[in-house]
Amino acid sequence: MTRIKSTFDTLKSQNKKALIPYVMAGDPNPSVTVDLLHDLVAHGADMIELGLPFSDPMADGPTVSLAGERALAAGTSTRDALDMVAKFREKDSSTPIIIMGYLNPVEIIGYDKFVARCTEAGVDGVLMVDLPPAEAGDFTQKLQDHDMNGIFLLSPTTLAKRRKQVLTHCSGYIYYVSLKGVTGSATLNTDDVATQVQAIKADTDLPVCVGFGIRDGESAKVVGQHADGVIVGSALVQNFANVGEDAIAIANARANIMAKMDELRAALDSLSVTTA
Repeated sequence: MTRIKSTFDTLKSQNKKALIPYVMAGDPNPSVTVDLLHDLVAHGADMIELGLPFSDPMADGPTVSLAGERALAAGTSTRDALDMVAKFREKDSSTPIIIMGYLNPVEIIGYDKFVARCTEAGVDGVLMVDLPPAEAGDFTQKLQDHDMNGIFLLSPTTLAKRRKQVLTHCSGYIYYVSLKGVTGSATLNTDDVATQVQAIKADTDLPVCVGFGIRDGESAKVVGQHADGVIVGSALVQNFANVGEDAIAIANARANIMAKMDELRAALDSLSVTTA
């Protein structure tokens, strides 16, 4: 059993929803990331998505794209990001870490070496945004052979054929993209999210988690009524936008991120009280 499945099983037994923050490895600089991951857990993260910085992030909006640029400017590579996971694992052996990125750096490293390094680091899931599910069989099998999950995206515009392929190759959880746009887009149609999540659940036993558009406790609570978890990225990452190398500014940004985490956790936990 993977750490992801074990976490969802525990949450289900507690009638709780998963809070999954997304942060960019190496943003605003590499020295921040590992402690940031531990802080996220301390403030209610059930699992964490860690972005791999990439120069052409097609699915990312301005906030996350700029975070990747800051990380790259600070010298963060895919290998560095995996080293951060390994460092995190020295103190935390239970919180699932899902790395989210794009195929080009993985192909440069090589699939076998990449999977081996993920295994060594303690990665639990891999989401490659631009990996076509129709071509993912060999890669997801490699992940499964090393007790890791291959995560895929579904969106409001996913065609039936691709949807079937995603449901075939995905494990761990389904990442449902709630908006017809990039990360950080503004308008969240919660009625449509509810309909789409229910439709996905009719076709799979995998948990369904929703991202792209959850900004605060209110939106998290509304989405959490239907989904198994919420994924929050831009609302956290934006706090590092203008901190530069100023230690006080970085500390204030981290405090703001944790305050947002507390807000999100409280909103989701209120659902377990009302539905118990």
